[in-house]
Amino acid sequence: MATPTASDILVETLIDWHVDTVFGIPGDGINGIMEALRTRQDRIRFVQVRHEESAALAACAYAKWTGRLGVCLATSGPGGIHLLNGLYDAKLDRQPVLAITGLQYHDLLGTFTQQDVELDRLFMDVAQYNARVMGPSHVENAVQLACRTALSYRCVAHVTVPVDVQSHKVDPKERSDRNVPEHASDRLAPSARLPSTEELSRAAVLLNGGSRTVILAGQGALGASRELAAVAERLGAPVVKALLGKAALPDDSPYSLGGIGLLGTKPAQEAMEACDTLLIVGSSFPYIEYYPRPGQARAVQIDLDPQMIGLRYPVEAALVGDSARVLDALMPRLRPREDRSFLGKAQAGMAAWRKLMVERGTRTDRPMKPQVVAHELDRLLRGDAIVVTDSGTVTAWAARHLTMREGMKFSCSGTLATMACGLPYAIAAKMAFPQRQVICFIGDGGMAMLLGELATCVKYGLDVKVIVIRNDTLGQIKWEQMVFLGNPEYGCDLQPIDFAAVARGFGIAGWRIEDPAECAAVLQEALAAPGPAVVEAVVDPHEPPMPPKATLRQTARLAQSLARGTPAAGKIALTVASDTVRQMV
Repeated sequence: MATPTASDILVETLIDWHVDTVFGIPGDGINGIMEALRTRQDRIRFVQVRHEESAALAACAYAKWTGRLGVCLATSGPGGIHLLNGLYDAKLDRQPVLAITGLQYHDLLGTFTQQDVELDRLFMDVAQYNARVMGPSHVENAVQLACRTALSYRCVAHVTVPVDVQSHKVDPKERSDRNVPEHASDRLAPSARLPSTEELSRAAVLLNGGSRTVILAGQGALGASRELAAVAERLGAPVVKALLGKAALPDDSPYSLGGIGLLGTKPAQEAMEACDTLLIVGSSFPYIEYYPRPGQARAVQIDLDPQMIGLRYPVEAALVGDSARVLDALMPRLRPREDRSFLGKAQAGMAAWRKLMVERGTRTDRPMKPQVVAHELDRLLRGDAIVVTDSGTVTAWAARHLTMREGMKFSCSGTLATMACGLPYAIAAKMAFPQRQVICFIGDGGMAMLLGELATCVKYGLDVKVIVIRNDTLGQIKWEQMVFLGNPEYGCDLQPIDFAAVARGFGIAGWRIEDPAECAAVLQEALAAPGPAVVEAVVDPHEPPMPPKATLRQTARLAQSLARGTPAAGKIALTVASDTVRQMV
C-alpha cells in the first residue's frame, strides 16, 4: 500500500466523521486535496459550484437539512476570502460547518508571494476552531478536532493547509515524540441534554401560574413538532414562530399563529402584546421590539446553548437541553388549562388573517401582485417539499403565503439575512434529498447575485424549481428607506433581467408569468417538467410588504418620503391605500 499524503489523511478523516459531500471549486492552492478526493469519489462526492460563496452557503444549508457536518473547500487567497459570507451565515444560524482552505508554500508565507493571504488569521472571528496545518503528521489531529468542535458546538471550524504540505507523504520520522500515532478518536460524545429537576419544577410553577401563555418557537424546535403541539394543547397556548422555526409546527396547526416581526401576522403580534407568560423554545429571534415589554410576562426559555438563555428577554427559568426532550420532561408537570379564551381569541384572529391572505393571493388586477404567485405556488407544494427563500420582500411573501405542512422543510439565511442564499440552499437540499420536491422562491435581486449556480443545477441534473419574483427593484431596502427613515427611495431600482431567457441560455426550461389568470397553469406546467426549471413572475414593484400592524410613526414616515420626492409616489400611495383598506375591511 502506498504511503498516504497529508491530503489522503485529511479526506480519510472526513470520511471517518461521516462526511459524504464537499462543496467547492478547484484551484492550484488545493490540488493535493482535490487528488485525494478524486481517488475516493466512490465514498465522498465533490460538488463543483460556480462561486466559493455558494460553496459555503450550500455547506451551511446541507447542515441545516441533514443535521450533519457541512463541508466546503476553497483554494488559497481569493478562494478562501469568498467563503466568508456563507461561513458567517453558518456562524449566526449556529450550524456545524467545516471550511478547508489552501495556503501558499509553507516557506514563502508572509513574503508577498502569489495569493499570500493568511486565511487562518482572516477567519479568526468566523471560526470557533481555526488551525493551520504544520505538517502531514498534524493533519489527523487538527481535522479530528475541527469536526468534533463544529458538531459539538454547532459552529464554524476552519483548517488551512499549505499547498506543498498537502502532497507530502506521511513520514513517521517527522512525527514529534509526543504526537503518539492514532491517539485521536472520531467518537462524538452525546450529551444528556436535560435540565435539572429543580429547574423543570420552577418552569412548571411559572407556566401553570399564567393565564395567557404564548410559545415562541425557533429553529431549535425543529424536530419537536409533536411535543410543541402537546404543550400548546395542555396550556391552551398559541404558538408564534420565528422564521427559521416556520416548519417547527405546521402552519395549519390549530395552535399556530404564524410568524413574528415584520414578516409575521397580526394575531401573532397581538398575542405577544397581551401574554402574561412566555415559553421560548429554541429561538434567539433578534428583533427585541416584538417581544413583550420587559416586566409584562414571566418567561421560561429552552435552548441547547446556555449562552443564549436570557439574551432577548428576561427569563425566570432556564432549561438547557434538546427542545423535544425538555418539553417531554416538562409535560407531566404542567396542568391542563381550563380557560381557553386566550387561545380561542387568537384562533379567531388567525382565521380572519388567513381569509385576508387568501384575498390578497387571489387578486386579478395587473400588474400582478407577488402574493398571487406565492398563493398559487402554495397549492402545488407536495407533502415532502423543501422550500427555500431568499432575503428581501420575497421573504414576506414566503413567510405569509407558503404553508408548511407536516413533513415539509423550510429555511433561509436567518440571522445574517444575506441575499443570494436561495440557489445554494436549494442545491444542497436536492443533493441531500434527491427524491423530494425542492422549491427556490427567490427575488430578482438575490437571483442575479449568484446566477451562475443555475449551471450547477444543470451539471448535476438537479430537479430544482426556481420561482423568481421579479419587481426590478431592491424592494425591502426601498421600503425601509421610506417607512423607517422617511427618506425618498434612492438607488434601489434594478436594470431588468429576462430570467426566462437567461435560464434557456443555461439549458434550463424557462417560463414567464405576467397575467394572474395564467399564474396557476404556468406554475403547474413548470413544476411538472423534468429537471431544473425557472419561472419568472413579473410583479407590481409598488406592492408593499405591509407590517402586521402598521404604527403611526411608520405611516408618518412613509408620507414624509412620498412628499419628499420618492419616484412613482402617486402609484405607491394608491397601492398602500388599497392594501390598508382591504386589511381594515
